[in-house]
Amino acid sequence: MNEPTGPVRCSGAEHQPLIAIVGPTAVGKTALALSLAGRFAVEVVSADSRQVYRGMDIGTAKPAMAERLRVPHHLLDLVEPDEPFTLAQYQRLAYRVIDDILSRGRLPLLVGGTGLYVRAVLQGLRIPEVEPNPGLRQELLQQAERDGHLALHARLRSLDPVAAERIDARNVRRVIRAMEVCLALGGPISEAQTAEAPPYRVLRIGLALGREPLYRRIDERIDVMLEAGLVSEVKGLLERGYDYRLPSMSGLGYRQIGLYLQGQVTLTEAVALIRRDTRRFVRQQGTWFRADDPTIAWFDVSGGLDDAVATRIEGFLNG
Repeated sequence: MNEPTGPVRCSGAEHQPLIAIVGPTAVGKTALALSLAGRFAVEVVSADSRQVYRGMDIGTAKPAMAERLRVPHHLLDLVEPDEPFTLAQYQRLAYRVIDDILSRGRLPLLVGGTGLYVRAVLQGLRIPEVEPNPGLRQELLQQAERDGHLALHARLRSLDPVAAERIDARNVRRVIRAMEVCLALGGPISEAQTAEAPPYRVLRIGLALGREPLYRRIDERIDVMLEAGLVSEVKGLLERGYDYRLPSMSGLGYRQIGLYLQGQVTLTEAVALIRRDTRRFVRQQGTWFRADDPTIAWFDVSGGLDDAVATRIEGFLNG
């Protein structure tokens, strides 16, 4: 894919507004963004690490084409499922898109549940430029499969205790990437990863919902995905040669349906795994956002959300 060679910011970007809408999976971030489009001249900048992959639409809950025609969405369908895509690439593209939106007098909404993507943009992380090393990744993945994810995480802790503290041991893909960078740099990734805040004026909106109502939404979303053809989508990806061990295929839904298609579990068991793993993931998301950024203004989606958020945005835009 073609990408900019570095951050691209228009000369008028300083102090211009950027709205971030964050929160757990299925809480209603996209629905809120579409609602706000009726009140403000907005464009959506996706902060979802799975929606960057082409052909992975159902399992990532990618906005439908009708929604994209109604409101411009950016940073979707950037790479093929077997192409590497780094945090540094995402950050550069996000800054480029945000500045383009601002240069046209429109309001950018950074929308998504991938905490590291949001953090990279809002905090201006200086991300070490380390190219993916497929051989090393395979070696580390085999170690995780052989010795368990806790053993791999312990190895990361020996290289970089700070990074290990930030990364959940169960997120093997992120553990491997952190180790990959540490080994390439010859030192801790945490020491190389400094930050310089971007020039935007930022309003952070967080969406929250009680645990049981959120779990019901998750279950409903999974049912909709299955009815829409999630199994066929995963099967088609495998038939096109995309290995189930690819980072892109490790996402919720794809990994579990992959196990079913390999005959390792029944479909009923695969769906139960999706429900369990998604619930675990949303708990991690909630912990991440609340711990990582105390400046987020949280709104309960169970009542009066759209008007309350619109009022907050109007006040923010009016200074």
